[in-house]
Amino acid sequence: MADIDIRREGRAGRITLTRPDALNALTYDMCLRIAEALSAWRDDPQVALVLIDGDGPRAFCSGGDIVEMYETGRAGNFGYGHRFWADEYRMNAAIADFPKPVVSFLHGYTMGGGVGVGCHASHRVVCETSQIAMPECGIGLVPDVGGSALLARAPGRLGAYFGTTGARMGPGEAILVGFADLYLPQAAWPDVKAALVATGKVEALQACEPPPEASVLEDQARIDALFADADAAATLTRLETSEDTIAQSALKAFRRASPLSVACTLRMLSTLGKTPTLKEALQQEYRFTWRAAEKADFLEGIRAQIIDKDRTPQWRHASVRDVTVLDVAAMLAPLGRDELIFEGGKT
Repeated sequence: MADIDIRREGRAGRITLTRPDALNALTYDMCLRIAEALSAWRDDPQVALVLIDGDGPRAFCSGGDIVEMYETGRAGNFGYGHRFWADEYRMNAAIADFPKPVVSFLHGYTMGGGVGVGCHASHRVVCETSQIAMPECGIGLVPDVGGSALLARAPGRLGAYFGTTGARMGPGEAILVGFADLYLPQAAWPDVKAALVATGKVEALQACEPPPEASVLEDQARIDALFADADAAATLTRLETSEDTIAQSALKAFRRASPLSVACTLRMLSTLGKTPTLKEALQQEYRFTWRAAEKADFLEGIRAQIIDKDRTPQWRHASVRDVTVLDVAAMLAPLGRDELIFEGGKT
């Protein structure tokens, strides 16, 4: 089976991720093929909308397939990662900018690269199995694929919380935080998809139902206080001195994650403010990821979590208290001629 099934069906352009054994993890080739399909359908009068979904019961898309990026980075070839991220981010922007409705169905795990494919659609549907997360700090990256824009726009300080801890969002949380729009039990998906394909109109989504309540609402006031500013060391102190259960859970995640990634994530969200454009966020993310293999904890994070699976990464900094302002500035500084550009340009 191919990794992705792209076809025209009825009035819809269909994109189905077909790597269920790999939780539909996104490869570089899949990114390129999605971008090509969007370009072909943009002015195709036969395509009224685009429908994106994933095969298998467990995941829409669990993230990017980054083993080759690890292997090339270990060999000192950073160019492959630069190209992958640049083309992936352009594809993410193309989904958001598409002039026709894009409807994504986000069942099971939607994480990392899956957020980039599914969560910039114009209509994002979740169900009872949906679990959405940005766990990048745990592998030495930062929330990317435009995830930092979604996190920055989230109510209060929920974006800082979900972005640094990698905590999972159920369907209610995903809608509250801004990663999804609509709730529909998965049993109803086949009929709604069939109607979308047949009519090319989003009116079929009127079958959606009120979502489950977001349980994080009970904790939001405390989260807002704990993650009140962009200073990672101050946030760590608040977590350490609080006996609140949400603080203790976040503290464990803080201590597991790359200190440099956590500090850069908080600074990125602060810089973006509450109304960033997606392209502003992608450009800032690219500044970090362009440097990630050579100057951050990315290769060590992948080694510990995916390659050796010993879960004991040796980060460059022992704690966020050891990460300096200059360390963060160096990772997020403009890239000059290597800056990410859009509209078909090259970095």
